Amino acid sequence: MQAAPSTFDPEPVALLTPEGLPVHDPPFDAALSPEELTGLYEWMVVTRAVDEEFVNLQRQGQLALYPSCRGQEAAQIGCAAALRPDDWLFPQYRELGVFLVRGVPAAAVGSAWRGTWHGGWGFPEHACAPMSIPIGTHALHAVGAAMAATRLGEDSVTVAFIGDGATSEGDVHEALNFAAVASAPCVFYIQNNQWAISVPLSQQTRAPSLAHKAVGYGMPGVRVDGNDVLACRAVTEQAVRRAREGGGPTLVEAVTYRLAPHTTSDDPTRYRPQEEVDRWERLDPLPRYRRYLTHLGIWHQRDEERAQARAARMCTGLRDAVFDAPDVPPEELFAHVLAEPTRDLLEQSRRLRAELAREE
Repeated sequence: MQAAPSTFDPEPVALLTPEGLPVHDPPFDAALSPEELTGLYEWMVVTRAVDEEFVNLQRQGQLALYPSCRGQEAAQIGCAAALRPDDWLFPQYRELGVFLVRGVPAAAVGSAWRGTWHGGWGFPEHACAPMSIPIGTHALHAVGAAMAATRLGEDSVTVAFIGDGATSEGDVHEALNFAAVASAPCVFYIQNNQWAISVPLSQQTRAPSLAHKAVGYGMPGVRVDGNDVLACRAVTEQAVRRAREGGGPTLVEAVTYRLAPHTTSDDPTRYRPQEEVDRWERLDPLPRYRRYLTHLGIWHQRDEERAQARAARMCTGLRDAVFDAPDVPPEELFAHVLAEPTRDLLEQSRRLRAELAREE
């Protein structure tokens, strides 16, 4: 069965060629200062380094699990850089670059994956909801928060970060429909990394693209080159401006690739052809953008050394905070559920303490 014909432009918005040169007749004017341009690259360098440190920590038994964002740095940094500090973020679990740009400490992300704090600390302080492991459920929370902001007379925008696999979930459908009907100031930012664990995008949808789905909800849909940090920033800025001015939600599909396994428990060689990985490796967003900065004459060896030194400091801080960190007392699980615990919660807490006492 073939996809239905559409006049929707499937070509992703791009400001850079795959070789890292400016495209001819760009659809957006990326009028950024040299400091802003180099800052985007520095954040990508930091994100990749911290991401690698997370993988190392998991391999050393310090974390139970970790989902790498390697290859998706441009999609994440570009989006996060286009937002205001009071724009609320509703992440899934692979948004390390978004967390770091927003100011969430790497140690806070590490504590969540180590389980030394239930739900993670350091997120709400930076207008960021905790990570969501269930696929797509947080999209509804993003819409609710956007509607609340409107009722409170605020002009903040919410962003729901979802993966291509989440678009197959009912919660995301409900969130998109509700946001459109309510004209909620919400941006749905899909990082289409081509795989939902071992299921390729071709087996997830018959739509010509994920951005096409926006048409059915009555909102704009935009495809963007997710390995082009400038394009991701420009498209997000446009969507956020529209939402802030009362224009309602936008669906953005950032076309990128998950270079690493789905999580540290995954073996992608069992389902993913190496030729495909090699092809996307050649489109790696970091060297691509570095070539662009070099073309502009604003990136030098001292800049690279500064970025690498900053990344090393953050990795050291993460390791110091996570390595052999003490486990949280199991009974603390009940301490942050309700202000006044119910009888059932008290009984469960009592039974847990009794079981722990028997083990001792």
